[in-house]
Amino acid sequence: MYIEERLISSEDGRTYRIRIARPTQSPPPAGYPVFYLLDANAVFGTAVEAVSVQSRRADKTGVVPSIVVGISYPSEELFPSERHYDFTLDSDPLKLPAHPEGKTWPTQGGARRFLAFLEHRLKPEIARGYPINPAKQTLFGHSLGGLFTLYALFASPGAFRTYVAGSPSIHWNKDSLLAEEAIFSAGDDTAEIHLLVAVGSLEDNHKSRMVDHAKELVARLSVLDRDGLHVEYRSFEDDNHVSLLPGLISRAIRFAAN
Repeated sequence: MYIEERLISSEDGRTYRIRIARPTQSPPPAGYPVFYLLDANAVFGTAVEAVSVQSRRADKTGVVPSIVVGISYPSEELFPSERHYDFTLDSDPLKLPAHPEGKTWPTQGGARRFLAFLEHRLKPEIARGYPINPAKQTLFGHSLGGLFTLYALFASPGAFRTYVAGSPSIHWNKDSLLAEEAIFSAGDDTAEIHLLVAVGSLEDNHKSRMVDHAKELVARLSVLDRDGLHVEYRSFEDDNHVSLLPGLISRAIRFAAN
């Protein structure tokens, strides 16, 4: 994979570190699928290696050569504090979980602006620079990134074809997310959408009820009368909130190839 890096700014002046991995192989006839990856400082390398290895035998894996776009910040931290603003919706500060160190959480509530950056700034730039398949684009997020991925699905279901929400922090913005879900569920969009929601089995007893919230969401969406909506729930045995990431990325790449 050829990898390049650039800084791209949003209209409101936030700067993002964007890493783009392009296959050495020629693009498929319809163009490269694109895998957009949140929290790229933590998982970009894992995703690039998984795509590179699996696409060597597309006849066996179903994974064709694909572009990986990692989205992070000009920082070497694995999970920079800026993600709090970008991945969360407006919420009552008093309803947020207590900070484990007794501190104040970073600024929240920028998910709408971040989604606009993805749709109107980043995706068009990738489309201009590479031969992509616009019908095969995936958004992957984990934890707060998983929360944002669900928000993106509900607010703009046509932005991506596949959405992967790993251990989504639904409890963080539950009321706001439920409101977005209600609007989505009442709609009649016929676009083909694939959603994978995944958790680690060791998260089952987390005080946030992360697993319960994920199961309940999947149950609600699974009964919607939407022929184009395909929902899968996956629990990774003996994995916790972080250790599920390598296996989930591998699964997500194959899920997106369907």
